[in-house]
Amino acid sequence: MSKQFTKAEVAQHKDESGMYIIVDDGVYDVAGFLDDHPGGSKILKRVAGKDATKQFWKYHGKSVLEKYGGKLKVGTLKEEPKL
Repeated sequence: MSKQFTKAEVAQHKDESGMYIIVDDGVYDVAGFLDDHPGGSKILKRVAGKDATKQFWKYHGKSVLEKYGGKLKVGTLKEEPKL
């Protein structure tokens, strides 16, 4: 079973020791991918600790998530009650 994160927990991981982003319901640590990202590290740093789903799908297809997701995924987003 993979680790579950709240949005608040993801928000705490926004530096190079652990840079988490959310895509759909997955949580990914992109800290080790900064130098390899074709769009540059600045873009990943801008969305670090946040839900990057909209930005991700705007520029990437499903094949990108299939290629890199397994290596970068650290868990899933915990469902939180909507108040």
